[in-house]
Amino acid sequence: MTKKIAVINDLSGFGKCSLTAAISVIAAMGVQPCPLPTAVLSAQTGYDSYFLDDYTDKMEPFFREWEKMGAAFDGIYTGFMAGSRQIEQVFAFLDIFYKRDTFLLVDPVMGDNGKQYAIFTPELLRLMKQLVLRADIITPNLTELCLLTDTDHRMIENMTEERHLLTVISQMARNIMQKGPKMVIVTGIQFLDEADGKEKMGNLSVTKTEEHLCAFPYIGGSYSGTGDIFASAVAAGTAKKEEITSVMEKVGAMIECAMRDAVQEQIPRNDGIEYEKYLWMLKGEQE
Repeated sequence: MTKKIAVINDLSGFGKCSLTAAISVIAAMGVQPCPLPTAVLSAQTGYDSYFLDDYTDKMEPFFREWEKMGAAFDGIYTGFMAGSRQIEQVFAFLDIFYKRDTFLLVDPVMGDNGKQYAIFTPELLRLMKQLVLRADIITPNLTELCLLTDTDHRMIENMTEERHLLTVISQMARNIMQKGPKMVIVTGIQFLDEADGKEKMGNLSVTKTEEHLCAFPYIGGSYSGTGDIFASAVAAGTAKKEEITSVMEKVGAMIECAMRDAVQEQIPRNDGIEYEKYLWMLKGEQE
């Protein structure tokens, strides 16, 4: 039977992110994505102008119908929340659908590059911290990791030594894990590789017993949707009980290929990367 993941995220017409990315990536990996929209946007919020239809009041009637159907999920994956009330809706969803054999992956979307997104409020952070503690896996970027641990992002920005930077990030991740998630995967870590002197971009997974850094050459540029593609692949891999470090390697390689194309073709960052033609790289050997 096909594995199923409830994907709680927004739907953006342009930007190759959120549900657009999640549905394609999760489906390509042989898992059924079941979307629960948090908002519908004409384009992701990085564009100068966009239309947003907030689905906060529609979320509960939506998932109550799933409850009537007797729906069950192998995993639940949450992304962009348009406001703190949506996190409260997620708590109600978890009370119904989060079971003993269900995993929860939370991508705590709140900011990037040391800056908070426009949707950010202290209340959103407060509730996001609560949601993170209920998760099995979280996939924050460095900015979000700092927000979740009340750390000044400028401390991270000033770190240039690879080993020192990764040690601090690991400790921050373990501080969160003391009360909640079993795994923290910190995404988008930019550093200078001490071994070859080259600039790299990496993702660091941290558990109670081990760490795994998956790094690739830094190509340049920051593109919409790369974090969503990464988190979606991790969610699908978790549903299939794949080794997460292996999933990190293959989705990292896929994003690198797509980013190279985007940089070469000078695609605007808001438009997202050319990942569609590389979805085959996410398929497992058994497929």
